[in-house]
Amino acid sequence: MRQSDDDEAAGDSPDGEQGGKTEKVMGFLDHLEELRLTLFKCVVAFVIGAVVVAIFFTEFKTFLDWPMERGKVASGHPEVMQVITNSMMGAFSVFISIGFLGAVFFAMPFLLFFLGQFIAPALTAKEKSLLTPAAIAALVLFVAGGAFAFFLLMPSVIEFSIQSNVLLKTAYLLPLDSYYSTLTWMVLGLGAAFQFPMILQVLVYLDLIAVQTLRSWRRVAVVLCMVAAALITPTPDAVPMLMCAVPLYLLYEAAIVVAVAYTSKLAARSRA
Repeated sequence: MRQSDDDEAAGDSPDGEQGGKTEKVMGFLDHLEELRLTLFKCVVAFVIGAVVVAIFFTEFKTFLDWPMERGKVASGHPEVMQVITNSMMGAFSVFISIGFLGAVFFAMPFLLFFLGQFIAPALTAKEKSLLTPAAIAALVLFVAGGAFAFFLLMPSVIEFSIQSNVLLKTAYLLPLDSYYSTLTWMVLGLGAAFQFPMILQVLVYLDLIAVQTLRSWRRVAVVLCMVAAALITPTPDAVPMLMCAVPLYLLYEAAIVVAVAYTSKLAARSRA
């Protein structure tokens, strides 16, 4: 009985001590300092990624040229396309685009880790249990979206553009800086767009949205997927846009399937 009284007294102590541990209460300035430190670590990770890209610039450029070369070969008329620079700073823009794209992919795991470290103290126990799986899922989906844009969507856009110029009997002059900026936009854009199934799962897990609501939003999801595809693809042509929109909608259906499985498992556990 004496021990229980001591424990209760320790829990009610003004210093906030529980079980021999002092719970640190952070003020506004402390949060700003933590944010500053997190941003600094993210910048350092990004700079290190850019340095790695700069060291292996030739190899990385060859790798980034693959969608263009693949599209030229698939079109059957590679001679129609010529890569040019049409501005004084075009070559410099190429260096920036290649360095930025490579740095983002190299730094992404570290960025997610630092962000998780920053927000973890403000989460509840249920939310913290979701933090690591959500970060892993975000990384996997980002890489999957980027890979889809790099290996499938971008070569198809190049192939379609070349074939269109063949039909018009015109040469296709592709500015090199335009190619890399478009590649960067499509890879990062589709990598970000692939995050929404994970976001839906988090909302379902936290009981902020119901599976029935996701089912009722199917028509809205089709429209949103088309809008996202129109923003991501660089041309107004229907074929590249559909190639982008269809996987996004399939991910929405996959999110519903996973949400149904989770809610069914949760209901079975509650009945047991």
